[in-house]
Amino acid sequence: MDARRISVVLAMVVMYIAVPLLLGSNLYVMSLLVASIAIGGVALAWALLGNLGGMVSFGHAAFFGVGSYVSALLTMKLGVPVFAAMLLGGVGAAVASIAMLPTLRLKGPYFALAILAYAQIFRILATEWKSVTGGSGGLSSIPRLPEIAGFDFGSKIGNYLVIVSIVLIFALIYQRIRASHYGTALRAMHDSEDATRVVGVNSTLLKAMMLFVSAFMTGVIGAFNAHYINFLEPDYGFSGLWSTLPIVAAIFGGYRTILGPVIGAVFVYLVDQLVFKSFIPSGHQIMLGALLAGMVLFSPTGLLPWIVEKFKRSRNAPA
Repeated sequence: MDARRISVVLAMVVMYIAVPLLLGSNLYVMSLLVASIAIGGVALAWALLGNLGGMVSFGHAAFFGVGSYVSALLTMKLGVPVFAAMLLGGVGAAVASIAMLPTLRLKGPYFALAILAYAQIFRILATEWKSVTGGSGGLSSIPRLPEIAGFDFGSKIGNYLVIVSIVLIFALIYQRIRASHYGTALRAMHDSEDATRVVGVNSTLLKAMMLFVSAFMTGVIGAFNAHYINFLEPDYGFSGLWSTLPIVAAIFGGYRTILGPVIGAVFVYLVDQLVFKSFIPSGHQIMLGALLAGMVLFSPTGLLPWIVEKFKRSRNAPA
């Protein structure tokens, strides 16, 4: 086995065995890990859209909220099994993103602001459609993750294993897309979209595909979160934090890499909750801005590329 495969195996052992064994009894830390990895999943979806699709979004809260409500309502009103409802939550978010297709004609900040407007529209719809969503009062007693074959996926360890598996699957999907001819075409579009159109690449279709995939990923994460916290209301499900925190995490960790956004989310969220919050109980999020600014100045490519570069230098250094 080469070094890369060994590192992958070790990482899997740490995530699936070491973390549950060492931290499983600490419910507070496990809850922080679950929340940080969920944010990392949204950051991964945001990075896929931004890196491959070339579209910076300020409105991923729309996909998160739609996925949350679709999954919660399917389980509560139609009795759909939780895991099936989570997948359908992702499908619901992807379907909702169809309404955003006209924004693909926009570029740069105009696209970002248009997506942000859609997030606000969906929040208002969820608030006003009281007969279905419960309005501002929200939904309570959302079914938790089930127990299967004697293992309780609704426990802290169970929730942790589920969200880790979801994010790893999404990372694999991201890697496959990037390595495919679609990924090659998308990267070429970054240099010259007009030139890729000349050679027959349908840039609008490719962008739409990335929007659907990113929306699906975010919707599944939102659905998981609804069943994790067992409560949902519009101001939470469509909160701007589900847009801003993933952006911070992705840029901090390295949004042009696959695992950088996830690593950035775990690092940023845990540091914020365990360190910054203890020093500044109120307004501690301001430290996240300073942390991100420092990373951008120190290593514009992000944390993961900086670690990889330092590792390569140490290996190539003369003995």
